Amino acid sequence: MPRMASSIPDEVMMNAALIKELADVAKDEALLQGVLMRTKETPNSSELVTYAPFTLFPSPVPKPVFHQALAVQTHFNTMVDKISQDTDFLQEALASTIEVDDFTARLFKIHQQILKEGKSQSIVLGLNRSDYMLDQKDEKTSSLKQIEINTIAASFGGLSSRTPDVHRHILKVCGRLEESRQILANNPAAGLARALAKAWELYASERAVVLFLVEEVQRNIFDHRYIESELWKRNIPSVRKRFDEVYETGSLDPDKRLFVDGKEVAVVYFRDGYMPQNYINEQCWDVRLMMERSRAVKCPDISTHLAGTKKVQQVLTRPGVLERFFPERPEVVQQIRATFAGLYTLDVGPEGDNTVAMALAEPDRFVLKPQREGGGNNIYGSEIVRVLEAVKGSTERTAYILMDKINPAPVQNYLLRRDAPLVISNCLSELGVFGAYVRQGEHMVMNECVGHLLRTKSSEHEDGGVAAGVAVLDNPLLV
Repeated sequence: MPRMASSIPDEVMMNAALIKELADVAKDEALLQGVLMRTKETPNSSELVTYAPFTLFPSPVPKPVFHQALAVQTHFNTMVDKISQDTDFLQEALASTIEVDDFTARLFKIHQQILKEGKSQSIVLGLNRSDYMLDQKDEKTSSLKQIEINTIAASFGGLSSRTPDVHRHILKVCGRLEESRQILANNPAAGLARALAKAWELYASERAVVLFLVEEVQRNIFDHRYIESELWKRNIPSVRKRFDEVYETGSLDPDKRLFVDGKEVAVVYFRDGYMPQNYINEQCWDVRLMMERSRAVKCPDISTHLAGTKKVQQVLTRPGVLERFFPERPEVVQQIRATFAGLYTLDVGPEGDNTVAMALAEPDRFVLKPQREGGGNNIYGSEIVRVLEAVKGSTERTAYILMDKINPAPVQNYLLRRDAPLVISNCLSELGVFGAYVRQGEHMVMNECVGHLLRTKSSEHEDGGVAAGVAVLDNPLLV
């Protein structure tokens, strides 16, 4: 396996005393810069906080692929938005999935109810993150391949706005001034907040608030706080509520305006509700429906949430499908399609049977993905064989899609996390790109790429996000 050269020379990487000293400096700098998380012992209190896990050094990323990822983001924004408005497409794409996946089926039922009633709000707000890995085919070339697009609760726009200064400082301390200057400015928090603010303005009610719908366990609260802080700078009030709190104090008035705790809500920003475990009882589903029916702007609305499912991602790779959304724009289709990895259906029928046979024959070439967000759900290697042998003869297999496994070149780095030993690791990185758009009726008011995120994990770990406890925050050093 070719290895990508680290941005740091061996005499630094191998000097244990220096590394120990740099790690201590780095942790202090992370705390100074606000790269923070609550502790797992007290996840709902800020009395004790620690640094969010991060890499000691930035990771090399080839310049052309980095710019390619940024350049295609506004097209992905447009694509997600168009899919969310294409009722027939969503119905066809998800037909087999909703038969076997309860969670997608429940979301789809809300979607159908809203279609029947008619939407109460013509303003649409999308904050998403498209995630990629670099597929290293040979020594020379790496190609950008999309892992997924997150259309709900896409995290780390806040903390990734604070990490560049940490790596700049570390590089200075170890005498790498030139590289220190090359760490890119990055402020997704400001861009995400700009879109939230635009939606709030268009809602046009001075006293209305932005409601952050938040999880029971809030270790990652500071990631949200940066975005809240950007809103408060504009004098836009925000409140944080869990599903149960909205259930207790939320209601719709006769004009379908949403009130929570006596305050009118202009925008509901979901930082929860993206996986089945978030809906601990029927009340959560009642709340989701009430919010969808309301006049508040939803980020995302139910159809945009569905546009981010794995099944939709797989259907988009079929010939001719992207053309449906970009009929006169072959260059856009080409730009988007260039990032697609091989994705294969497990629907019942000859095509799905082929996929099963292919996966069973060479499981190490693939990843089996269920319809889930939140990291830690994917299935690899011999586990693929175990799962497929169990479901191959039934419709249950349609709850999954199969994807080509992407093979990035490992880079050596040190992963800094509380209570973990300071050891050199072979690391793989995933590049995320944040998109933000606001549409009012037919008119796209804002459509931007608002920043990036690099997350790195030890190559021993197949799957997992930062919040899931596997990957750590990083910065790209363009090479």
